[in-house]
Amino acid sequence: MSVASREVHLVARPVGEPKPEDFAILDATVPDPGPGQVLVRNDWISVDPYMRGRMNDVKSYVAPFGLGEVMTGGAVGTVIESNADELPKGTAVRHFLGWREHAVLDASAAEVIDTDLAPAEAYLGVLGLTGLTAYAGLKRVAPVTEGETVFVSGAAGAVGSVAAQVARSLGAARVVGSAGGPEKARRIVEEFGYDAAIDYKAGDLAGQLAAAAPGGIDVYFDNVGGDHLRAALDSLRVHGRVAMCGAISQYNATEPVPGPDNLFLAVGKRLTLRGFLVGDHLDLAPEYARFAAALLSDGRLRNEATVVEGIDNAVEAFLGLLRGANTGKMLVRL
Repeated sequence: MSVASREVHLVARPVGEPKPEDFAILDATVPDPGPGQVLVRNDWISVDPYMRGRMNDVKSYVAPFGLGEVMTGGAVGTVIESNADELPKGTAVRHFLGWREHAVLDASAAEVIDTDLAPAEAYLGVLGLTGLTAYAGLKRVAPVTEGETVFVSGAAGAVGSVAAQVARSLGAARVVGSAGGPEKARRIVEEFGYDAAIDYKAGDLAGQLAAAAPGGIDVYFDNVGGDHLRAALDSLRVHGRVAMCGAISQYNATEPVPGPDNLFLAVGKRLTLRGFLVGDHLDLAPEYARFAAALLSDGRLRNEATVVEGIDNAVEAFLGLLRGANTGKMLVRL
């Protein structure tokens, strides 16, 4: 029997900051699952910055969203009808057909999750690609070694809220984070394990970083780009490393954004600036899962999330994410 559902479509390519009018929430009828397929009721959907790039009709590492089509993204849900023996009714799964209330998918496209280990939504955050991104960046891309100082921008976000504990586990002696506003700055120190916080909204980013890390930094995990990358280049020591994960400060730009005017420091300091995608480091997933499970069990790793209720508010959750409204992972509970 087919199931009524609601789903989010992209109906216009945003110019600059996306607007609610660029999206539509539509009714849909989900067909019965075919052989080897399951019908999943989505319980949580993931809201991520990279989705802004998929709204542009340009070639990139992931295909753009089609206009007038339902969007896709990470989700966790419960199998409510199954034609696959390996995924019986009631199984909790993670998959990539989010932004809708129900989804039919091949059993091979669903991953079973253990909700006895952690809540289902954690598999979209600290136990998912979000956490793995922080781990890959600091373990492999810009590897942290014993006694080093690490700087993380977007420290109150989904990846940043995990990064301090990852850096510390790899031997960092000091971890500095940047966040927007005094409340987020307070929380990253008191709750997420940072040694010092920079409130970038207070201005003088380079001066604040120099005060928080007077001896300089060895590793910079970049989620923001722009002025944060410039400040980090000033503070990096010789042979410092940069893991270039994102540049959310530029995602809504309508014209090319110039690079930092101090990039030449990378030559004299012999710096390594390396961009990365978590999809290239999935071999680390089992190792990270063991690491994260241990930290979750003893309370050192927080499953922090900002939760928005209902598919009707999914677009607003995304727009809020781009404005920095979230602390930890941005999620929509269906």
